[in-house]
Amino acid sequence: MELNSSVTEFILFGLTQNVLKEKFMFVVFLFLYLATLLANLLIVMTIRYSQMLGGPMYFFLFYLSFADACYSTTTAPRLIIDAVSKKKVISYNECMTQTFAAHFFGCMEIFVLVLMSFDRYVAICKPLRYTTIMSQRVCGALLKLSWVGSCIHSLVQVFLVLKLPFCGPNVIDHYFCDIQPLLKLACMDTYIINLLIVFNSGAICMVSFIILVISYILILHSLSNKSAEGRKKALSTCTSHIIVVILFFVPCIFTYARPPITFPVDKMVAVFYTIGTPLLNPLIYSLRSTDIKNAMRKLWCNKL
Repeated sequence: MELNSSVTEFILFGLTQNVLKEKFMFVVFLFLYLATLLANLLIVMTIRYSQMLGGPMYFFLFYLSFADACYSTTTAPRLIIDAVSKKKVISYNECMTQTFAAHFFGCMEIFVLVLMSFDRYVAICKPLRYTTIMSQRVCGALLKLSWVGSCIHSLVQVFLVLKLPFCGPNVIDHYFCDIQPLLKLACMDTYIINLLIVFNSGAICMVSFIILVISYILILHSLSNKSAEGRKKALSTCTSHIIVVILFFVPCIFTYARPPITFPVDKMVAVFYTIGTPLLNPLIYSLRSTDIKNAMRKLWCNKL
């Protein structure tokens, strides 16, 4: 797997070099990571075993929570372990694997959010045709396309990084292996490769965000023809999704849809979308959804 590389391992600089801050970070991020896993797996198990949550919206929410748990797992454990380790070393192969996994599950989350907005659009704007359009077969096919699209995106990203020669510096100014920090270490002009990466990641973020904005503009426009009670119900189902979209897409667009310029705030922005958002997503959905709260209460009370 080591193509064009004389570097066999990288050193992750992390978020800080202060020993006291690292100990504090160990406690904080361990708690956040465990809470993320617990919250997302709770939603996954609830939707999987509850007969009350069988619609397309919960089908997509199941995979959003699954993607969140996996996405957080690609970065958080390494950050937690490195906070108490003197030698913050990651091998070349592990670095490439982490890059692939982070982009795969991040892209999967983007596609699932787009599918969820499409589901809300059909439910509100085409209610009479909802069961026909969002059939189980259609939802399954859309999800499979999302998996394939995520895999293609990640393979392209990793392939571009594998072409980079690393022959000198090996200190990554980040807490996980990502594209932009690796580009800074390459022993070549990375301008063209960076354009390809921005076109790949940046285009996915921007196009998906535009699709989401258009879908909600159409939804809001269609609500003008509904009763006050209908508008209130429709808005309540969409508000949580809009919040999740903003929380995830704004930092992603900031990171991946720009020229090869790094800022000191980049690592904190990355913490937000790799660790913070996967924790907030299940809390936003479960706290705002009466159906999920009722299903959790019924399912887990019966289990206990």
